[in-house]
Amino acid sequence: MMIALHKNARTTPAIRAEIAASPLGAAALASHYGITEATVYKWKKRSSVHDASHTPHRLQTTLTPEQESLVVELRRTLLLPLDDLLAVAREFICTQATRSGLDRCLRRHGVGNLKALLPSTPQALAKAFKAYEPGYVHMDVKYLPQMADESQRRYLFVAIDRATRWVFVAVKNHKTAATARSFLKALHKACPIKIQKLLTDNGKEFTDQLFASPERQPTGQHEFDQLCRELGIEHRLTKPRTPRTNGMVERFNGRIADVLKTRRFHSGQDLEQTLMRYVALYNHQLPQSALKSKTPLQTMKDWYASHPHLFHKQPYDHPGCDSYRLAAVVQQP
Repeated sequence: MMIALHKNARTTPAIRAEIAASPLGAAALASHYGITEATVYKWKKRSSVHDASHTPHRLQTTLTPEQESLVVELRRTLLLPLDDLLAVAREFICTQATRSGLDRCLRRHGVGNLKALLPSTPQALAKAFKAYEPGYVHMDVKYLPQMADESQRRYLFVAIDRATRWVFVAVKNHKTAATARSFLKALHKACPIKIQKLLTDNGKEFTDQLFASPERQPTGQHEFDQLCRELGIEHRLTKPRTPRTNGMVERFNGRIADVLKTRRFHSGQDLEQTLMRYVALYNHQLPQSALKSKTPLQTMKDWYASHPHLFHKQPYDHPGCDSYRLAAVVQQP
């Protein structure tokens, strides 16, 4: 049996019971047990031989119960911060009120956390992307971490088709108009879909719209715009400072960020090869909830079967894209 004793106790419950039942005087008992006479009188008066609670029966507070009720009601009604509530309490309720005492009062009555009292506003649900046929492509550029064998950071150019979620990427040393132009050429060659529309941000590699200002419209003479016209692609720009407009490619960039966080790369080549393997895994092996649990390539094939006029070549699986080989992307240390 565990007995809880005060850390400075000189007696046990058994000794206290002996003291309470003994007919001897206080002086004799104090000398016998090596305690003070006050201790003897204490245990003779008590009906219990256990230590009593040391919690004070009355809290040290300057507010009366009625004043505390008023303070709590003000907190719930006006949702005042602690400092503002203190100013009101000192002005109209109790001039001796202290900040610490007021804080303890609010905590005792369960209103110490102001955020918990605020009305909860339901978060707006993320809007689904408008349905489009294959051929509406989102494009963006993501910074890559600089590896030990590299003299500068590199860039990941990303393109994703809105309808099929098919992704095409390329790692580039620079983020210039010429680089964006070469990436678009490679995308046009690799993508089985006829690209009708292309959405980018207002980066200088994509447009000459000055400072992404809505008052300054692009001239159409930018070399990226010129290539879009040659390929029969309508180039669209996101609204300035609204990254959600290009949210589809931003979500995929989030996937890339997760890959970069969960793997240690030994070189720039190791980083690039891992990203390429992940994109192959994404396109061929990873079912997407937005695609009704199909992979981007399966979705692309379904569109080709029903709308072949949207394609300039038949989509097919790349050799070697089996689950055993691609699973190594996530299994490698």
